[in-house]
Amino acid sequence: MTTAVAAPFRFFSLHVVRTERLGPSLVRVTFAGDDLAYFFSDGCDQSLSLFLPQPGQLEPAVPYELGDGWWQGWRELPDDVRAVMRSYTLRALRRDPDQIDIDFVLHEPAGPASRWASHASAGDRVVLLGPAIADNRAIRFRPPEDADLVVVWGDETAVPAVSAILEALPAGTRARVWLEVQHPGDIQDLATDADAEVTWLVRENQGVGGSPMALGALRDAQLPPAERPYVWIAGEAGQVKALRRHFVGERGFDRRRVTFVGYWRQGLSEEQLREAG
Repeated sequence: MTTAVAAPFRFFSLHVVRTERLGPSLVRVTFAGDDLAYFFSDGCDQSLSLFLPQPGQLEPAVPYELGDGWWQGWRELPDDVRAVMRSYTLRALRRDPDQIDIDFVLHEPAGPASRWASHASAGDRVVLLGPAIADNRAIRFRPPEDADLVVVWGDETAVPAVSAILEALPAGTRARVWLEVQHPGDIQDLATDADAEVTWLVRENQGVGGSPMALGALRDAQLPPAERPYVWIAGEAGQVKALRRHFVGERGFDRRRVTFVGYWRQGLSEEQLREAG
């Protein structure tokens, strides 16, 4: 007797329902599709792969009919045909009707995803590679049950995940959060039941990534006393590495209780990162 094992990830064919401008650098896009009935996630920082059409295409070219061979088939498509693939974190999942939100960072010069998001409108089609199993390996925020302090840092690319983290933290959880954004208008009101102190760092006129603001702010911070702190840091890879060194090397935190995720790297596109990695 054989037992069927569900694949942890699958493709979802989706369309845009609406868009909402959250600030000068942020836009929320809401997607729907019949496939979302099979989308499951119980994580706060669920990672997704989004496929966008090339200019002039009505839908992205992703050969998912090839099954496990889709990756090689996708790479072999001509550059001007192959769907643009970008990594994002889920902002929200809703049922009745099934919808998801993904928040996009807008920047100049605009890359293909930023350009697409700035012009997205109802009916636009995309393909998503996302979770079919609620607890999957693309969830990184996993504080130990005994954590007595949660420390979080993220740049604008991590704001969706941090927003979801704060919403999920139980009442009474002590949390200290830093979020670094490009413009004052990108600051949002974040809901939480936790005992959370949220500090917004505005990087106005300093470009994107590579600023010393985050490390300086964290070095100056007086954290509440804690015996078993947990740290989650995500955003530009160079910043994330520097902050991890700070928590482990300078503050002496247990490296096993520090989760760090490089969402992007200054000066490199996602295609270049894949080639390098």
